[in-house]
Amino acid sequence: MTPRTDLADSVESMQQLATVWRAMVLDRDAEADVRDLPGIAVRWADCRFAFWNCLTLTEVGADAALTRRRLAEAADIMRAKRHPGFLWVFEDLLGTGARAGLTEAAERAGLAYAFPGTGMAGDLLPLPEPAHPDLTFVRVSTDEHLRAYADLNSRAYGFPLADGRDGLAGSTLWKRGVHAWLGLREEIPVTCAATVEADGRLFVVLVATDPRWERRGYGEAVTRKALYEGARATGLTRATLHATAAGAPVYPRIGFAPNSPLRFYGLR
Repeated sequence: MTPRTDLADSVESMQQLATVWRAMVLDRDAEADVRDLPGIAVRWADCRFAFWNCLTLTEVGADAALTRRRLAEAADIMRAKRHPGFLWVFEDLLGTGARAGLTEAAERAGLAYAFPGTGMAGDLLPLPEPAHPDLTFVRVSTDEHLRAYADLNSRAYGFPLADGRDGLAGSTLWKRGVHAWLGLREEIPVTCAATVEADGRLFVVLVATDPRWERRGYGEAVTRKALYEGARATGLTRATLHATAAGAPVYPRIGFAPNSPLRFYGLR
C-alpha cells in the first residue's frame, strides 16, 4: 500500500467536513444552502446553532492572490445570511505564500479569527468496549436525549441553550442514523459524543462535556463508546475528526494523529 501523505490526510479531513456537514445541514433544513462553488463548499443551515452554518475552502495549493479572492467571496456569502457561522480554513491545503499572508488577507476580507482547531485521523478500530466507573452510557433515541445532547454542546462551547436546541431538536437523523451517545453520572447527562458514517470512515462529531465535570476522562470515555458502537454497526476501521484546542490532547490517546491545523473565522 502506498503510504498516506500529510497532504492526503489534509484533503481527506476537508472532504470529510464537506460530506458530513451536507447531511447535518440538510437534516436541519431541507432547503438549506448546500453548494459546491469553485474553491468553496457551502454548508449553511442558517439556524441559530452556529456550527451548522459552515463554509470551507476546498482548493489545494491556492496561492496568495486566489486565497484573498476566496476569502472575500466567503465573507460575502456570510454577510447574506441571517445567522452567524464559521469559515473553516485548513492551513495545509494553502500554498506557502497564502499561509504566510492568511492573517492579513482574512482581515482585509472582513473576517475575524475565532479559534483554532486540528484535523485528525486514524486507522484505530476496533477498540475494546469502553467503560468508566462514574458513567452509564445511553444511546440518543428520544427528544429528551436530543435536548440533553444539545444543552451539553451549548454549555461546552458557550452558546445559549436555545441555539444548541435549534441545531438538534426534532432530528430523526440524530436518533436513528447517527451513533450518538450520552454519558450519565448518577442519571444526569454530563458528556456526549457521536460518530456518523461518511465515505467509508467514521466521523466523530459534537463531542462535549459539561464544564463542571471536565478533566475526569468523561469526554474520552464517551468518544470511545461512540467509536466502538459505530464500528460495531458499520464494520469501518478508519475514523476522522476535527478537534478544538481543548479536545486536541485527548484524541491521540485513542489513536488519532493530527494532520492539518485549522482556523475558524467569523465576520468581523
